[in-house]
Amino acid sequence: MRGRLVTLVGLLQAAAILTIAFSVVTLLRTDHFALQLFSHFRLQYLVISLLLFVVFAVLRSPRYAGALLAVALLNASLVLPWYLDKHESETGADLKLVLANVLSTNTKYEQLFDLLDAEDPDVVVLLEVSPEWLVAMDPLRLTYPYSYAEARDGNFGIALFSRLPLKSVGHVDSPPSGYPTINATLAVREHSLHLVATHPTHPVGKRRYAARNEHLESLPALLEKPAGPTVLVGDLNTSMWDVNYRLLEANTGFRNARRGFGIAPTWPTFLPFAVIPIDHVLVSKDVGVRDVHAGQRIGSDHLPLVVTITL
Repeated sequence: MRGRLVTLVGLLQAAAILTIAFSVVTLLRTDHFALQLFSHFRLQYLVISLLLFVVFAVLRSPRYAGALLAVALLNASLVLPWYLDKHESETGADLKLVLANVLSTNTKYEQLFDLLDAEDPDVVVLLEVSPEWLVAMDPLRLTYPYSYAEARDGNFGIALFSRLPLKSVGHVDSPPSGYPTINATLAVREHSLHLVATHPTHPVGKRRYAARNEHLESLPALLEKPAGPTVLVGDLNTSMWDVNYRLLEANTGFRNARRGFGIAPTWPTFLPFAVIPIDHVLVSKDVGVRDVHAGQRIGSDHLPLVVTITL
């Protein structure tokens, strides 16, 4: 029995050491793909450090309990502001937007239609739109008469469906991989809304990490013109705690619509305990936010992100 207890305590100590190490090391601003890959799990580090703190407090191990409490407070300082630091919304025209990475191999098209029926958005941005997905989405044109799509084989096609007229719309092939980024201006009553929708590659491995970062670095130039209310929408394949994400916010002056509404993690749906926020809507200073939440499942490995903004 004692041998089993020692083994269990040893495993708990190992888990505590790893949690402390990852929590602290991922605070470093070092721009390294492996380090930043582990920066996305800040919410998980908070939950685990709190649970382990309770365990070691019960075991009367003050050294581990003290270290875990300190790390829990550290993680809380990076997570809780996303639930508390809400910006006041401006009074004006509301617009609901759904961002959905549909997963190119997913064929549960009806689940997306069910989501749109439930949420009733004004604007829909779809990612991983294959030619097959674009055909399946044709019924959307009855409700969303204004649209633009660049469907592609693989995981980087994109589409925009809108109830609101499109004053202008097109796409650019973002560097370095040539993945399409939609650049559109929508008429919202007496306002114009500039919308940029994009999908960089995932950052697993040094080469893809560099490619994702180059794609992110190209976005501020697209967001500058035309001036006025602007939103950046996309599966950015990064969380808010990655140094490259923070650089994107710094270079644009935009804020994440999530701020004040919670983490709202979206991927991966097949590992609920490891789900992280990588689908984003960022807004310029002259755009208010009324609500942000993750939508219902659509058969994809991502949950949709539903955002209501005000102009």
